Amino acid sequence: MVKYIVALLTLTISCIAAEKQFDFSNLSEGDVPAGFKSLLSGTGKMGEWKIILDEVPSALKPFSTRAVTSSKRPVLAQSSKDTTDERFPIFLYDEEIFDNFTLTVRFKIVDGIAEQMAGVVFRFQDTNNFYVARANAKDGNVRFYKVVNGMRGTLIGPSLEIKKGEWYELTVDCKGNRILVLLNGKEVIPAITDNSFLKGKIGFWTKSDSVAYFSDGKIVYTPRVPYAVSLIKETIRQYPRLLGLKIYALTPADNKMKIIGSTDNSEIGKPGSKTEEDVLKRGVVYTLKTKKTYDVWMPLHDRNGEIVACAQVVLSTFAGQTEKNAITRAMPIVKYLESKIKTAADLFE
Repeated sequence: MVKYIVALLTLTISCIAAEKQFDFSNLSEGDVPAGFKSLLSGTGKMGEWKIILDEVPSALKPFSTRAVTSSKRPVLAQSSKDTTDERFPIFLYDEEIFDNFTLTVRFKIVDGIAEQMAGVVFRFQDTNNFYVARANAKDGNVRFYKVVNGMRGTLIGPSLEIKKGEWYELTVDCKGNRILVLLNGKEVIPAITDNSFLKGKIGFWTKSDSVAYFSDGKIVYTPRVPYAVSLIKETIRQYPRLLGLKIYALTPADNKMKIIGSTDNSEIGKPGSKTEEDVLKRGVVYTLKTKKTYDVWMPLHDRNGEIVACAQVVLSTFAGQTEKNAITRAMPIVKYLESKIKTAADLFE
């Protein structure tokens, strides 16, 4: 389960930040958390990710010596013990892409003969391109590294005692190309500057036969503005006399026609109709005249000429305006939109 919180953070100026909590407390033993998918980087068997019950110390300092300092509760476990060397099970949060964020998670390395590691992947592109921050109980160290096109880069980080069977807190802070790694709130790796990946997904990570538990995951981040939303704003600045503009497309998550950009943000995510579906499927043009507006639905093409979306252009109407004239007026707006779209994926970036 993922909880969503919107918080107002005061920096030099006030800005809105969002927070997600990866809360497993409402899950039962054996459950697999929703919103995640199991992946494997390298070779070997897939990881076994599921909820178990474990004793977890409180993250807060007790008010007195009599206070309860730990409790048994649901945590996420990777329990597979495949000893394949270059085997990296990943449990990826698949519902959002992050650029600037602070990710905090508690982990415990429980077992492993070949390896005893636990950590996180972040700015994850695919199983061959991502960053890793991890701890190693067997060799006693904390490391950061990147994987680019399947090739692991230089391992960066100090030798540091990591005890098996003990809970630790790992934090990764990303701002632009600057990356910080902290353990139990203390910076353990000097700030790293790297331009390989500036956005991506996040997830939990282990290596080889490492058995590890994860709990109290939280990410505070700057919400990303989807490109379709930015494109609408940019187009309205170019054509300020437009009464309205919407972009409809099939969303990757469920392949359903939805509004992905609009001059009215409250409409984003609402389903499209058979009109928009027909525009996308057959490339036809629709119009609708009312007393005050003339709406035109037209296909949007990518750089290869493929139809990737539907635009609804809302124009002011005037006496004697014809359907042909309305389409002619809408055409430059559609062409402007198309000039900004290389592929369908651009609209969701």
